[in-house]
Amino acid sequence: MHSALLHFFDYFNTIILLYFVATNGVYMVLMGICLYSVSQYSRYSKRSTNVSDVVESPVTPPVALIVPAYNEEKGIVATVSSLLALNYPEKEIIVIDDGSSDHTVQNLIDQFGLLKMDLIYRPQLPSKEPYAFYFNPQYPELTVVSKVNGGKSDALNCGINIARSPYFCTVDADTIIERDALVRLMAPVLNSTVNVVVSGGVVRIANGCKLRDGQLQEIDLPPSWLERCQIVEYIRTFMFGRPGWNSLEATFIASGAFCLLHRESVMLAGGFSTDTVTEDIDIIATLHEFLRKKKWKYRMVFTTDPICWTEAPGKVAMLGRQRRRWQLGLIQTVMKHDKLIFNPKYGYLGLVSMPFHAYIEAIGCVVEAIGYLLVPFSFLVGAMPFSLFLLILALAVGYGTLFSLGSVLLEETTLRRYPKANHLFILMVYAVLENFGYRQMITFFRAQGVLQYFTGLRKWETVVHEGIAYPAPAER
Repeated sequence: MHSALLHFFDYFNTIILLYFVATNGVYMVLMGICLYSVSQYSRYSKRSTNVSDVVESPVTPPVALIVPAYNEEKGIVATVSSLLALNYPEKEIIVIDDGSSDHTVQNLIDQFGLLKMDLIYRPQLPSKEPYAFYFNPQYPELTVVSKVNGGKSDALNCGINIARSPYFCTVDADTIIERDALVRLMAPVLNSTVNVVVSGGVVRIANGCKLRDGQLQEIDLPPSWLERCQIVEYIRTFMFGRPGWNSLEATFIASGAFCLLHRESVMLAGGFSTDTVTEDIDIIATLHEFLRKKKWKYRMVFTTDPICWTEAPGKVAMLGRQRRRWQLGLIQTVMKHDKLIFNPKYGYLGLVSMPFHAYIEAIGCVVEAIGYLLVPFSFLVGAMPFSLFLLILALAVGYGTLFSLGSVLLEETTLRRYPKANHLFILMVYAVLENFGYRQMITFFRAQGVLQYFTGLRKWETVVHEGIAYPAPAER
């Protein structure tokens, strides 16, 4: 083989090896931190967390639950029903219809007997002007607002303008919230001596579960391999990654599907920006920058207790759209807030979390995707020794399997959200299987998202939801 080509393979193989060593090294550290922090939290919460104390406390602040909705006719009624049933002393539910072209608003009108009303709108954050408000005195917490389409960030800003509560919670329109989840999300706020500006919880996949009146009646696993692999992936993300960064006070990502935020802090920071396609990541970085610049003390917390359930894509095409958008938004955010990277003023966030998310999570997937193609080729043409091939394979597959198995075991020994005896066994099997095909497919989707950023194709890819045991809308 030509010497120049051999040198190329040598350099590339070294890059691939360093990438997997760095990635797995960070995750090994996070794994150790998470095993301690999650187990400690589980024991502590069982001893001391009392839902009734939070519900009955006179200092528990009101919360506005803001639901941006665009063409969500299949799931919006179930989502709103679950919010109305939340065990929380004072809440306002604000559904922002962002110019839907389906029956999203009509289904809410029919289900909750809503009537059009006049409402004074005072815009403090930039958003498209709302043109209709709906209300029913029998559901005094619920307000539905129709506005011209402006995107999710624009809809959230509109909801913040309408909200009166000191805290607001972003809720995706395809999400079911457990009855006590908001109380548990608020508990760290009440227990902290420092202003908590963000409180995030766990997201689980509702595919396969049975719903009734907006509540989970039966938790079960979906039948397809694609959905089961996503369940394992979600468990790994929420049981290892986020609790670890939380313990280091280096939170960079909080899922917008279910996230509590301090309204005044968000407004002072300028609200949600429309220049990224993942507004939930961007608002976290924006708050870090704004609050550090002001030198105000604050905390961002993540706990494994509050649970919400969301619909995952059931088709490969929809999954590809979702992951390309997530990756595009991640790289948009790290590029926008690049001054945080390796900045000691931001502590572990600047020195560890931001570099990891920028160079490993945002860009590294391209290296990994190319590696899946070139490493086997390099081995087959004799440009890579067998020992190095086995080492890279162990780092790429072996450690991934270890993390997945560990996260499933940790989840089922602490939270135990899947009740049937065979659930743990099935999830353990898929914790192994997802490393052979599924994770490689996700890596290629993510790499496509990076390419979209550098080629200028920075559009929002809409994921079409199929609905999870929701009653079909009435024929018209």
